[in-house]
Amino acid sequence: MRKTLRSAAVAVMLAVTGAAPAAANDADTLLNVSYDIARELYAALNPAFQARVKAQTGRDVTVNQSHAGSSRQARAILEGLAADVVTFNQVTDVQILADRGGLVAANWQERLPNAASPYYSLPAFLVRAGNPKNIRNWDDLAREGVQPVFPNPKTSGNARYTYLAATAYGLEAFGGDADKAADLVRRIFANVPVFDTGGRGATTTFAERGIGDVLVTFEAEVNNIRDQFGADKYEVVVPPVSLLAEFPVSVVDRVVDRRGTRALAESYLNFLYEEEAQEILARFYNRIHHPAVIERHRDRFPEVRLFTVEQVFGGWAAVEKDHFAEGGRLDTVFVAR
Repeated sequence: MRKTLRSAAVAVMLAVTGAAPAAANDADTLLNVSYDIARELYAALNPAFQARVKAQTGRDVTVNQSHAGSSRQARAILEGLAADVVTFNQVTDVQILADRGGLVAANWQERLPNAASPYYSLPAFLVRAGNPKNIRNWDDLAREGVQPVFPNPKTSGNARYTYLAATAYGLEAFGGDADKAADLVRRIFANVPVFDTGGRGATTTFAERGIGDVLVTFEAEVNNIRDQFGADKYEVVVPPVSLLAEFPVSVVDRVVDRRGTRALAESYLNFLYEEEAQEILARFYNRIHHPAVIERHRDRFPEVRLFTVEQVFGGWAAVEKDHFAEGGRLDTVFVAR
């Protein structure tokens, strides 16, 4: 399931998370620019990778992190943030780095297994204990008196999956009627009390500020919140159908070649496919690809029928053009709101 990557080496970066700046041309430091709710995940993955490098080469390496909404992070890189690697939650946020200025190679999805997605998830629901609003499926989010909480799809890849999952559900429920599906999504958006910029902000709004009846975010996040705050306070609801959410990764070619960090950056991404990393990913409720890890954690992941972007929307290029471009269908949802 793996493709072999090149060997090892790394360079310099100033972390935007408060860590001290690395020395210029430091070949043992990486910056991983990632999505908003992945802080704890990579805080667990990075020490495992560092220990692996230490055991194999004797080198001490550092992996610094930057976290915000996935689309916001992509824009920051386009504006000059020198990421060695990106670990995003939406294909278009990596693709834009390839399309605008060639920061990432055009064939980035061919360089790693599973279209460069080492793990995946799906939009799911976190409700308050007892599920007082009886929220089970996507159409429940459009009911009067139900307040769903999710971030702004303009800044969050997380929320774009929510938008696409609700749209895909509506298209199937209404026999392909795009207008009826759009109306369902408009009603869902009209029920949202506040749009945060990223997934972690939406989690804070729901879990700490007590706003809303249901948090819509990745299955991994809803399970981790339930574990953190207590099953006596929250319940996880996995809807019967949802949308496959891939988590694409890539080296940022222009940066790693300029800084001499390509080998270690590629080793870092390659590590995400190894059994040790896949085990950590599964413990954080991410769905993974390694057969042995899948078998060990089968009881963590309920059966769910997954739409894909390709099946429903014709692929990410079509989604970007039809839904997320200025004046696209997503904009009509906000106008209606």
